[in-house]
Amino acid sequence: MSEVKNVEYGLEKIFEGAKDFLPLLGTDYIEFYVGNAKQAAYYYKSAFGFQSFAYKGLETGSKECASYVLKQDKIRIVLTTPLNSKSPINNHIVKHGDGVKVIALWVDDATKSWEETTKRGAKSFMKPTLETDEHGEVVRSGIYTYGETVHVFVERKNYKGVFLPGYTKWESDYNPEPTGLKFIDHMVGNVGWNEMNKWVKFYEDVMGFVNFLSFDDKQINTEYSALMSKVMSNGNGRIKFPINEPAEGKKKSQIEEYLDFYEGPGAQHIAVATDDIISTVSKLRARGIEFLSHPPEEYYKAVPLRLAAHNHKLKEDIETLKGLGIMIDADEEGYLLQIFTKPVEDRPTLFFEIIQRMGARGFGAGNFKALFEAIEREQEKRGTL
Repeated sequence: MSEVKNVEYGLEKIFEGAKDFLPLLGTDYIEFYVGNAKQAAYYYKSAFGFQSFAYKGLETGSKECASYVLKQDKIRIVLTTPLNSKSPINNHIVKHGDGVKVIALWVDDATKSWEETTKRGAKSFMKPTLETDEHGEVVRSGIYTYGETVHVFVERKNYKGVFLPGYTKWESDYNPEPTGLKFIDHMVGNVGWNEMNKWVKFYEDVMGFVNFLSFDDKQINTEYSALMSKVMSNGNGRIKFPINEPAEGKKKSQIEEYLDFYEGPGAQHIAVATDDIISTVSKLRARGIEFLSHPPEEYYKAVPLRLAAHNHKLKEDIETLKGLGIMIDADEEGYLLQIFTKPVEDRPTLFFEIIQRMGARGFGAGNFKALFEAIEREQEKRGTL
């Protein structure tokens, strides 16, 4: 994984002295279109430890849709459901099932963000729109990306309300304890055959991102399947979007399975960071979150040697990590701990990654084989391998 250090340090060099035409302050929120937002909110609260935050619906004057905003540390997710059969949101749900529609990015100037991206070729999703209430004003704009996924630019420097105009504070007596999730580390998109480089170019040309890490089908493969992936990052490194495409193999890859069931490109998984993965995963397991099957014994026997090759020593108890199925990978900067849930809905599409970085800046390349074999075991059960 030496390329991680070389290319990532090159990231600063690439942007050094250059003006970032699309400065991004962070991930503002992620919006899911779901069939029943009230019940989905209960799931994310109960299972993942999110807290009630904001709401809009019939009670707030919204006649077309209801949205529940959940929060845990710096993570905000919005669950939106249509309130009648005529809403275009229905089309998204019928085609894709529950899934991510909006990856909202926090910016200082939503108008300029829209102008800079659309003049570089982005298709407009939402022209700059001023939204106001008694708490101030928010400007939002948006562009389409892969599939029906969109980026919404959110400018909220002149707003003091709970979330956005039109929302009210969501009071609830039911707020389970958080599970230790801190912020979004990265989000992964799946695109169709031979489309990865097209979307890499989109993020480079339209949004000013750089491709700082690449994996081909020689690095990401098992006996049966393969994929290719490129990691895109914005100038300050706060936003990272790996992009996957399928590659030829003996059997159907996880990316092909996703594309079949999601019926097109979309967000494959959301990686959320924690400062204590052992505590977080223990809590999630106790609340019913299902994770991929554990790597074999041989995997954990090799871990100390893999860390020693980079002069790192594991601080956590390896038997505890093994018992929870947490994987370990290392690069020159440190190591990371990661684990992946099974899909969080019946279609084998969206899932979550829990990650704790102990200095490492990579994406667990040393775990790819063990991870993909675990996914293939699930595909075999589903009859989709």
